Amino acid sequence: MSDVRWGILGAAKFAREQMAPAIHAAKRSKLAMLATSDPAKAAPFQALDTGLQVVDSYDAVLADPDIDAVYIPLPNSLHVEWTRKALEAGKHVLTEKPIAMQADEINALIALRDQTGLVAAEAYMIVHHPQWHQVRDWVQAGAIGELRRINATFTYDNSSDPGNIRNAVATGGGSLPDIGVYTLGCARYVTGQEPIEVLFADIRRENGVEVRAEAIVQFEGFTLTSLTSMRMLRYQSVTFQGTTGVIEVPVPFNPLGYGDAEVRLMRASGPVEVCRYPGVNQYVQQVEAFGAAVRGEAAYPCPLEFSQGTQSLIDMIWAAERKV
Repeated sequence: MSDVRWGILGAAKFAREQMAPAIHAAKRSKLAMLATSDPAKAAPFQALDTGLQVVDSYDAVLADPDIDAVYIPLPNSLHVEWTRKALEAGKHVLTEKPIAMQADEINALIALRDQTGLVAAEAYMIVHHPQWHQVRDWVQAGAIGELRRINATFTYDNSSDPGNIRNAVATGGGSLPDIGVYTLGCARYVTGQEPIEVLFADIRRENGVEVRAEAIVQFEGFTLTSLTSMRMLRYQSVTFQGTTGVIEVPVPFNPLGYGDAEVRLMRASGPVEVCRYPGVNQYVQQVEAFGAAVRGEAAYPCPLEFSQGTQSLIDMIWAAERKV
């Protein structure tokens, strides 16, 4: 296989603004097909590649023998269904996070992935960014001594957009499904550890939708404090505090959009060590890593098992809240 030929299921805003341009820009990748019933929504995608084929159904993308991989940016509640359909149609599939609404739903996807030999993954882009590789290397090499605490915050305000799918129960909305995968998953990625217990969970809802979630999670040797909200000022930050040092990640999740990517290592003595990553596009990195896995050149760095682990932690937080 030379270029991976991609089809996109739906003309979602995120696909239009981030993933379609990333697929177009990635090496050995071709944006080939878009499924949308609204021709007007296809125009920005066609501006990337005039040869883009537009069809009016998702099934038409899955049925096309020239499409190698599909990207799924549909509402959260549809992710498992269409990931399964894509695998059954013989397509490699990259599905937006969260790939499922409960951890046990991912079991069937793992089994189908293994049965078909196809690449199936959640679009968890931060693990492809070199700033997170650096943080993981520092922590695991003991650069801050023994890790004692991680503080992760990701907030924004979409209260002025009540029609947003993140504000609806039926579409799988809520701050934990939308952005909790980042505050929780980054701790698991950097440390390689799994949670022991949820010590505290406080979830606030509006019209049944969880709009703010705070949790304290016990890991072996350290605690994670996580805050996600869809009703607070736009802000994101992650700090790793150890016995001899601190690592700050001021733009952990949306570099290029929220700010410039850099990580800072502070110790008791000596200068602050700063690593900067101007211009790195984690979505392009993600597409290229996926393509390498499709071609059998490298294992995909974020398998479904990792995504299932993060969803399991979200499930634990929901269960802990119900016990209060």
